[in-house]
Amino acid sequence: MIIFLYGQDNFRSRLKLNELKDKYLREVDKLGSGLKIIDGAKASFAEIAAAVSPSSLLSKKRLIIIEDIFANKDKLIFDQLSAYFKNKEPADNIIIIWESNLKIKKLKNSPAPLLLDSSGQEKPLLKKPAELFKFLSAQKYSYSFNLLSNTESANWVKKQVVLGGGKISAKAAEMLVGLVGNDGWQISNELAKLLSYKSAGQFTRGGAEIELEDVKNLVRGNFSENIFALTDALSVKNKALAVKLLDEQAEAGLSDGYLLNMFVRQFRILLQIKQALLSGLSQRQIAGQLKLHPFVAQKGLEQARHFNLPSLKNILSRLIKLDYEVKSGQGDYLTGLNMLIAEL
Repeated sequence: MIIFLYGQDNFRSRLKLNELKDKYLREVDKLGSGLKIIDGAKASFAEIAAAVSPSSLLSKKRLIIIEDIFANKDKLIFDQLSAYFKNKEPADNIIIIWESNLKIKKLKNSPAPLLLDSSGQEKPLLKKPAELFKFLSAQKYSYSFNLLSNTESANWVKKQVVLGGGKISAKAAEMLVGLVGNDGWQISNELAKLLSYKSAGQFTRGGAEIELEDVKNLVRGNFSENIFALTDALSVKNKALAVKLLDEQAEAGLSDGYLLNMFVRQFRILLQIKQALLSGLSQRQIAGQLKLHPFVAQKGLEQARHFNLPSLKNILSRLIKLDYEVKSGQGDYLTGLNMLIAEL
């Protein structure tokens, strides 16, 4: 069995992946001896072929998860995998191919897969990767996770809150999406905070329903005035103000990693807006195409006009490099962000 999970909304696709993995460990292989996770971006064809070979005696079925295969630099692997999957049954094994770097976009009224690089730039798939995608997306168990619209995101928020044992008003859900955008990872973090707050106070505050005032008071959001003020300061080269605002956010208790995520997301959006502006799209078209809240689109347009395309690409590239350096023990987020501001 082959299961293909892909799309730009990698939070929801990751939820689906975890759901399938947990089901396998619960119902098939409680010890996890048959579970193997492969980094598809770096794997060789031989490694993948060996992993998906017939099941061992230790487990009736094996679960092989291949992550981000379309980011692989080996041009031959796509042809090899296409031929392998088409001509060889995976026996009793379950193969899940999870892809976080693919986006589906309509080109000439036809859906086309685009590969997102580290800067968020879109590139059409080459012939061989496109053939593999066509095969995988035609499988019975193929799931596409595109970014949700604002309305869809608000409805998804309501369902997630119910699953978490709480309630949320329609207006509160809409404001949360307006502040945070449609990034499931960050919505999830904010909902956990809100639910924890309401659960702790439900006996004294008369209920655990998240209201508009709760969102206003507790959710800073990626697109709050704080991050806009920071990027505003950077756009006009007011380094002193930018450093001051960054320090205030750190002192307010936001983790260094969260601050970096705010920067990365904001500059990725600014880069996408700048590219859209250069292609001649209007504010309304940009908001619709990028699925941005109108407030976010308006503020992003104002800021993007102060940056040129190379500078935005450079900033985003440096932010991603900083994240790698910190995770590999070569620095810390706050120092790196301050150095980036100083060198702009």
